[in-house]
Amino acid sequence: MAGRLRRIAIDVTPLRVSRDFRLLWSGSFVSAMGSQFARVGLYVQVFVLTGSPAQVGLLGVSGLIGSFAGVFIGGSFIDAQDRRTVLIWTQVAHLVVSGVLVAGALGGHPPLLLLHGANCLTWLLGSIDSPARQAATPRLVGTALVPQATALNQVLFQTTGIVGPALAGLLIAATSPTAAYTVDLVSYAGLLLAALAMAPVPPEPSVSGVRPTGLPAVREGFTYVRRDRLIQSTFVIDLIAMIFGMPQALFPILAVEQFHRGAAVVGLLFAAPAVGALVQALAAGPVTRIVHQGEAVLWAVIGWGGTIAAFGLVGQHLGWALLFLAIAGAADVISAIFRSTILQVTVPDALRGRLSGIFILVVTGGPKLGDLEAGLVAAAVSPTFSVISGGLACVVGAFACAAAYPELRRYEAPRTAVP
Repeated sequence: MAGRLRRIAIDVTPLRVSRDFRLLWSGSFVSAMGSQFARVGLYVQVFVLTGSPAQVGLLGVSGLIGSFAGVFIGGSFIDAQDRRTVLIWTQVAHLVVSGVLVAGALGGHPPLLLLHGANCLTWLLGSIDSPARQAATPRLVGTALVPQATALNQVLFQTTGIVGPALAGLLIAATSPTAAYTVDLVSYAGLLLAALAMAPVPPEPSVSGVRPTGLPAVREGFTYVRRDRLIQSTFVIDLIAMIFGMPQALFPILAVEQFHRGAAVVGLLFAAPAVGALVQALAAGPVTRIVHQGEAVLWAVIGWGGTIAAFGLVGQHLGWALLFLAIAGAADVISAIFRSTILQVTVPDALRGRLSGIFILVVTGGPKLGDLEAGLVAAAVSPTFSVISGGLACVVGAFACAAAYPELRRYEAPRTAVP
């Protein structure tokens, strides 16, 4: 029994064998938890100050602007610098931005421009330091352990995404957004100290001997995506899943019109995919040993779309709805593990930071487009039709992607990367 559990449970070998990955992972966990406090604090404070859902929604816009800017700014230098140095300076900048939020909140009524500006800068810095962390991972653990390291990062992401907002809500209810911003401020020190304790992670020598910076470096990253059909396919398949199969914008409407419940059910609908994703990440042992990783991505996206369509078909049965959303979250984690692994294993170190930045842009931008698609179809027909048709479109899109990109369908883990 114990042996079977060990085979199913997530493989923690990267944490055991690599001191620097252990530092990076633990520091990132602390920082990500604090970021959830700040995110909830911003939503609450903007709504309290304005009473306007539209103003709260604009936080998504300012965050998306920051993400886009971060990809282009970071892309201009990230692969020419020591990844550890990038992490150190971005955490210092995060500390400054978080300190401004604390100071503004202590004043009682911070200007909306300050809140949106801080949100934009936070996402901008995140679009620089997160690619630096991803690009450093293969250097810290070795190619063979990249899938296991990626699964551990998914555990980090899902755990902080579930626990962080819940704790932040309790703290803000008992005190104020100022306390949430203070937690965020302290949390950045965790990753900063971890980065300071790590060994340097300088970029590997460029094959051509030339290491572009500025706009040519950004252009080189996008040119690589255009020419490398395998990497291109991983971006396309994720956009298909997120644009057509991401119904979260409809959860408040479905809670009332389909399930005839209130805000508590909205929270359950949002939590269910995250819970499924966390369970799958914790039981990722067999997944990380899969050799046919391209096929795994395709089947995971097909599973995502199919379960989202099933979610739309359950009628008023809330239990079945939550189950299908949890299964969808599990499928999404499998796709994320292998899409990230393919990028980190196949992209040269000299380009890995820039490509990781584009990856993050796709991951953050896709759901925003999905919210738009879901809302437009729901307005034109109905929310239920939007969910079902979106899930089915995701399935059809995945099969179309498999036909258009045989490179993804045929991709297998390199022999040196098979545990």
